[in-house]
Amino acid sequence: MFGIGGGELVFIMFIVLMLFGADKVPEIARTLGKTIAQVKNATNDIKSEIHKGIEENGLDAKSLTDMSGGLSNKINKTAEDLLGDTVTHANKIKEDIEEISGPVKRNM
Repeated sequence: MFGIGGGELVFIMFIVLMLFGADKVPEIARTLGKTIAQVKNATNDIKSEIHKGIEENGLDAKSLTDMSGGLSNKINKTAEDLLGDTVTHANKIKEDIEEISGPVKRNM
């Protein structure tokens, strides 16, 4: 995927669970899944448009491969940036909530 192994993925999932709690993880996973699906659909749409344009202009297959490879790299970089921005924003919101609410202690 992004060069992440199984152990690293489990560690990341554990950290996410600790940061956001068990009730927020499914919502985060759904949002992340939808975002990845949208990026994948956008990539496929762009690739099909490139294929049509190349066929109309009569370019060769090597040109197509070079163009789609560069485009895929740019889209992957954009998706990674978007994901990073989303996590950063979520962390900022969490910090703001913790700052406003303060620690909550249980009385037993």
